[in-house]
Amino acid sequence: MTGIGSTIGAGVYVLVGTVARERAGPALTLSFLIAGIAATLAALCYAELSSRCPSAGSAYHYAYTCVGEGVAWVIGWGLILEYTVGGSTVARGISPNLGVFVGGEENLPWLLMRQTIPETEIVVDPCAAFLVLVVTALLCIGIRESARVQAAMVVLNITVLLFVAGAGSYAGFRNGWKGYEQPDGYAPFGINGVLGGAATLFFAYIGFDTVASTAEEVKNPQRDLPLGIGLALFICAGLYILVSGVIVGLVPYNMMDPDTPMSTAFAENGMPWAMYIVAAGAVAALATTLMGSLLPQPRILMAMARDGLLPPFFSTVHPKTSVPVNGTLLTGAIAALMAFLMNVDELSGLVSVGTLSAFTIVSVCLLVLRYVSPPDTSKPIVCTRTPEGLPVVPKSPSRPIFTSQYPIFSPVLTILSEASLHTLPERSIVGDYASSASSTGSVLQDETEDLEEDAPMAESPQSSTRINLQDPLLIPEQLPNTSETSREEARRRVARLAICGVLIGVVLISLATAATSLPVLLRWALGSAGIPIFVTASTLLCLIEQDNGQDKFGQPGGFHCPWVPALPIASILVNVYLLVNLGVQTWLRVSVWMVLGVFVYMFYGMRHSRLAQGSSSNEGQADYKKLAALDPPLH
Repeated sequence: MTGIGSTIGAGVYVLVGTVARERAGPALTLSFLIAGIAATLAALCYAELSSRCPSAGSAYHYAYTCVGEGVAWVIGWGLILEYTVGGSTVARGISPNLGVFVGGEENLPWLLMRQTIPETEIVVDPCAAFLVLVVTALLCIGIRESARVQAAMVVLNITVLLFVAGAGSYAGFRNGWKGYEQPDGYAPFGINGVLGGAATLFFAYIGFDTVASTAEEVKNPQRDLPLGIGLALFICAGLYILVSGVIVGLVPYNMMDPDTPMSTAFAENGMPWAMYIVAAGAVAALATTLMGSLLPQPRILMAMARDGLLPPFFSTVHPKTSVPVNGTLLTGAIAALMAFLMNVDELSGLVSVGTLSAFTIVSVCLLVLRYVSPPDTSKPIVCTRTPEGLPVVPKSPSRPIFTSQYPIFSPVLTILSEASLHTLPERSIVGDYASSASSTGSVLQDETEDLEEDAPMAESPQSSTRINLQDPLLIPEQLPNTSETSREEARRRVARLAICGVLIGVVLISLATAATSLPVLLRWALGSAGIPIFVTASTLLCLIEQDNGQDKFGQPGGFHCPWVPALPIASILVNVYLLVNLGVQTWLRVSVWMVLGVFVYMFYGMRHSRLAQGSSSNEGQADYKKLAALDPPLH
């Protein structure tokens, strides 16, 4: 219900009229279908990553695990903006829909009516702020309680959409499908109009990723998360296609109201009373979408705080409800203030930047997981020293040791980390490494039990692997000069270059095709360079064997995304193309937020990062034991 409620929002009640009038015409259903296919690409990538790396951090955690801390910070910082602005935008739409029931917005109670502050142009919306505060309080009670309320609202929303489809079909067969009897045909704006409409309607599917943020609050994430993501997207796509096919047939596309298309469609067919039912569905959709916007944000803040990138204030969970109350209250207060004071219509594009960036990085992370699989960091390694004073570790495959003067270990390799690690100083010791604080919140065994079971200490150099201190990445049982190791290193090197090539090619192609403000010659040059790079890199990924260790990383079992690498590459291409289409003004606003994020990361995140501090494995495990003990599973 969380995924469906977060996905089916007010967009379907508004976008139907706008896209039909300006882009797709009667082919609106086809645009919804294409947009659903594009969303499915990202959803399948999300399903595998959420199954194998369940965490409240969602896309932030996947980026932290597979790409690195810096990129993860950018994604997390963008998601913070997305959820805050998205929640405020949704809340500002509640007043007009409530006004339908009282004969107009001006008939609402004075405390809920929009008013203009004297001598200013600021329009305050008390109703929007009040709704945000109510939802925030509900989320603080607990995930189960809020899920029950959201489930009730989702049932109401789905019921209204099914009513629209059923009653609209009756009206269509009774009065004739006038919308499909147009002289300019089924697709009056051509294929470009259909594709343009799909790009706009893509954002009606945003919200299924909220399911991944509840990973630490479900009983069986390997089964429940992929199933929840898949069902949410399937049900939403089916409802969208069904409702759009009916509404666009009741009224000619050029006569549809862009603000209230469903209500006017029923009014034109002699059913004006249906507007009240549609308004009830819109209110339910607004409430569930707002809850879906406010639910994941404090959990992403909690994941970032665990990694030391944000103050520990955000990582505190309530001892009874297991909810990150501090983050929930703070983000709810900020969203309520924005909804009360700001007209956030111009900032709505910022929501798309955060979402599409997250979808892109999730697809990249899947490629990294399949081709440059990170090592298993599920258990710590404690080393001893030989009589000569050199560190010795037990033989254990797939367990890397990062040595430095201080025990600093990145939880996994970034795309370029194997080639970019610096030479270690002479005064090196080997320390424990800690799993990322963003990793799964399952209960970990005690360190001593792990060592007794799987990592007995070697007592002599003859029974152990001696470590070369000049090698920054040390993997036991893999001698650096063997032919097998050389072939594996070559494969990983080519895979990293191919993944980078895909990204470069996609960006160049998207700029060449979508950035119409650029000079024509420059666009041709970008396309001429991007196409061969993209084709060559994609072909290499198709020919390269995937990492043999891919099934050993993360949680066992779960969902495996099909058609890799074609599917994640197609997802990257779609998402980057849509990002480029957002326009210059949107990117200028985003750049201001990102510059602020860079300063926060430089002056706080880098100084307090657990990787930079070299936190011990005992500290990381203590956090997880505490969270797992407090966090009851969601059945």
